[in-house]
Amino acid sequence: MATHQAVAPTTAPNLSFSLIRVLSLPWLDRTIAAIACVPLVYQAWYRYEHWHHGFPLIAAAGGVLILVATMIVRRPPKRVTPNPWYWLLAFVATYWSILVLAFLQQGYPLVANWITDTIAGVGLLIIIWARLSLGRNIGFVPAQRELVNRGAYAFMRHPVYTGGLLTSLAFALRAYSLQNALLLGLGVFWFIPVKSLVEEDFLRADPHYAAYMNKVRARWIPYLL
Repeated sequence: MATHQAVAPTTAPNLSFSLIRVLSLPWLDRTIAAIACVPLVYQAWYRYEHWHHGFPLIAAAGGVLILVATMIVRRPPKRVTPNPWYWLLAFVATYWSILVLAFLQQGYPLVANWITDTIAGVGLLIIIWARLSLGRNIGFVPAQRELVNRGAYAFMRHPVYTGGLLTSLAFALRAYSLQNALLLGLGVFWFIPVKSLVEEDFLRADPHYAAYMNKVRARWIPYLL
């Protein structure tokens, strides 16, 4: 008598794989990036005009705008992670600043404005330097493109995240409240200890990137961290 073996359902993995394939479509990816810039610009303008958050707000929003907007011209990846959790992490980390901007409070300054302006300026310059160093090799989902080891990436492996940390710190010091500190701190957490480690776990499979990691030891702060 013939027997029938139970077959494990594959709907969930297939669904995740299909969703990732759809999200990988260049036109969809670029459309999402372009649409995301609209609320970012509006929310930043409103807070600048009505709450007078000054240059730290411009630096924080400008850094995100530079990264998200320039994703439109990025280079297609050679290899991309199929892990749906990594995709979710990338989406949350990338768009966190836009998602929570509407929930940030007016707050109050903890230090002199020249201090927060200086921190914000350094952070924005690092983001611009890192972005110019990357060229078209930008992406937020762990993916392998051309290895970049020049410019800012000759000194640290994640300079974009370093710049984002500084602009977030400057904004938190200019507009402090417990809610602002928690929201901004969570945004930094997505990038610094989580997303950068996830990316490296994926990229170290490439022997060229593994060699780069051995050469450039610092992740975020040259010669220190």
